[in-house]
Amino acid sequence: MTAMKTKFILLFAASLALAVALPMLVDSSHLNTVILVLMAAQAGVAWNIVGGYAGQVSLGHAAFYGLGAYASTILLVKFGVNPWLGVLAGGVIAALLSLAFGWSCFRLKGHYFAMATIAVAELVQIFFTEWEFGGGAVGLYVPMDRQGWLWMNFATKLPYYWLSLGLLLLTLGANWWIERSYIGYYFRAIKDEPDAARSIGVNIARYKQVALSVSAFFTALGGSLYAQKELYIDPNSVLSTALSIKMALVSILGGVGTLLGPVIGAVVLTGIEEFSRIMFGGTGRGTDVIIYASMIIAVAVFYPTGLLGWVRNWRERRAARADAVRQLAAHAAASSVSTTSSTAREAA
Repeated sequence: MTAMKTKFILLFAASLALAVALPMLVDSSHLNTVILVLMAAQAGVAWNIVGGYAGQVSLGHAAFYGLGAYASTILLVKFGVNPWLGVLAGGVIAALLSLAFGWSCFRLKGHYFAMATIAVAELVQIFFTEWEFGGGAVGLYVPMDRQGWLWMNFATKLPYYWLSLGLLLLTLGANWWIERSYIGYYFRAIKDEPDAARSIGVNIARYKQVALSVSAFFTALGGSLYAQKELYIDPNSVLSTALSIKMALVSILGGVGTLLGPVIGAVVLTGIEEFSRIMFGGTGRGTDVIIYASMIIAVAVFYPTGLLGWVRNWRERRAARADAVRQLAAHAAASSVSTTSSTAREAA
């Protein structure tokens, strides 16, 4: 076992131990913030499948998030379907919608693709705003008449913490598998050298669609969990463009195309949201969006590889400086030995 694998296993074990102990270390108000971090991280990790590994920058992922939220909530409220089944149904519906989403948007490239994804997400938001059966602009409330794990409905925050953590680990596990499978190699080839990938027989359109469908499925799971936690959804809360941008920024800030980058980005961005809420309250609405925009510019200009890339570069520079110091010390020692030998021969 290499030293790097050992460090990774130790880091993962320490992080898991901290995650298990965390609910006992914080009060309920701070636990809610931790849950928000976990949910933002899960959405960022899901977005990272298509935006990070496959390099298709989608700014309309709120469409899938909202579909998951609305599918599970409508099935529960209108038809009495168990939320666990509703969560899976929302993921499947989002994955199916991604087929139409990809068919229309993957014909475009670069910023045209990103603009098209925004347009599709706006259409989905307008549809749910006008759809009276789905609550329209008023939204839907999740009933609390049946509580417990069977109905994914709780009076305290702690169970939602475990659900959020479990969903994040599941999504990370899917990313880990993709990263190390041939599919992950295809995704990275499509991102970095699409012409070369096409020349060796990689079906670019098919694997772009695979990336989008898997990403949509996990994004919808996150939206369903959000609906169960908040007990209320409306088009503005689960289908807004700001939500799509946040999903992308979480991954980009932490390190796009990396396993843990979105988790780090979620910690930073959720901290900014909570800070602006505490500092400015209702008078500071939109402050976090301004900060988001500033961070996008800063990352694009100074740290295009994200925070993980900055840390990696810092460690490489530090190691290079240490290696240079060792080489200088060795050279100085060798020169000293040579001088001493010459002096000894002259004395003799």
